[in-house]
Amino acid sequence: MALPLEGLSAVVTGAGRGLGRAEALELARLGAAVVVNDYGQPGRDGSGEASAGPAEQVAAEIRAAGGEALAHTGDVADLRQAEELVRLAIAEFGKLDVLVNNAGILRDRMVFSMTEDEWDAVIRVHLKGHFNTTRFAAAHWRERSKAAGGPVYGRIVNTSSEAFLAGSAGQPNYAAAKGGIVGLTTSSALALAKYGVTANAICPRARTRMTEDVFAGLRAPDEGLDPLAPEHVAPLVGYLAAPAAARINGQLLVVHGGMVAVVERPRVQAKFDSKQETFTYDELDALLTPHYADRPPGETFAAAEVLGLKRG
Repeated sequence: MALPLEGLSAVVTGAGRGLGRAEALELARLGAAVVVNDYGQPGRDGSGEASAGPAEQVAAEIRAAGGEALAHTGDVADLRQAEELVRLAIAEFGKLDVLVNNAGILRDRMVFSMTEDEWDAVIRVHLKGHFNTTRFAAAHWRERSKAAGGPVYGRIVNTSSEAFLAGSAGQPNYAAAKGGIVGLTTSSALALAKYGVTANAICPRARTRMTEDVFAGLRAPDEGLDPLAPEHVAPLVGYLAAPAAARINGQLLVVHGGMVAVVERPRVQAKFDSKQETFTYDELDALLTPHYADRPPGETFAAAEVLGLKRG
C-alpha cells in the first residue's frame, strides 16, 4: 500500500529541533523525501555560531529509518540562501512538492522597552524567512504549471502562533510576525490556487526550546506522551501536505495535545450606522461607549474568547 506522501519531496525549515524536527520525521514516515533545513544556532534568540549538527542529525535519523533526506544549513531569512534551499530540493529530487516553514527565534521584551534590533531580528527570521522560501517555491510551481499546461502539486504549511490570536504582552515582535504570516498565507493561497497549490497556517502549542518559559509550570507526565509534545502537531502537518487535503486552502488551524480547531475568518460583532452624512464624536460616543460598558477597563478582545482557548 502506497504511503500518502510517496513520490513527493519536501523542505522543512527550522527542522533541527522541536516542532520542525517532529514535522520532518513525520513527512518522511509518510513517504516524502525531505530536505532538513536548520541554521543550527544554539540560542533560541538566534545567538551563537551556526552549526550543521542539528540538520545533519535529523537527516541521518530519517535515513536510518529507511527514508530519504539531506541537510541544508543555510539561513532562510537570507533571500539567496532561501533560493539555494529550494533549488537544492529541486536538484536532488527533481521537483519540490511540499514546503513547511517553521524557522524562528525569540527576543522577548515589552513594547516600551524593545530595541530596534530585537524587533527587526524576529520579523526577519519569522516573517521574511517565510516569504523567502515561499517566493522561490511559488515560482517553481508556477513554472511547472505553465510547462504542464495545468495545475501541479504544491503544498505550503506555515507556522503562526496563538500569540497572534490571543495576544502576548511581552512579544510584540513575535505576535506581529505571526500575524503577518497569516496574511502571507491567505494571500499566497489566493495567488497560487490556480496552479494547484494550497497554502495553510497552523498555530501549534508544544513544549520546545522556544516555549520552555511559557510551559515551565506544566511538568511533562512521568508516563505516556506529553500533551505538549511536538508529536501532537506533526500529524496535522503531514495531512495538510498530502493529497487528501486538496480542498483545504487559506485556512488557519490551532493544534495541540490531540486537538485541532479550525479558525473562522473574523466576523462582524456589531454594526452601527450614522443617522447623518457622517459620524460626529457625540454620535459615536452615544453608540460605542454603551456597547463596551460591560467590559473591564484594559481588557482586549481576543480570539481565544471565541475558541475557548487560554491566553498564552
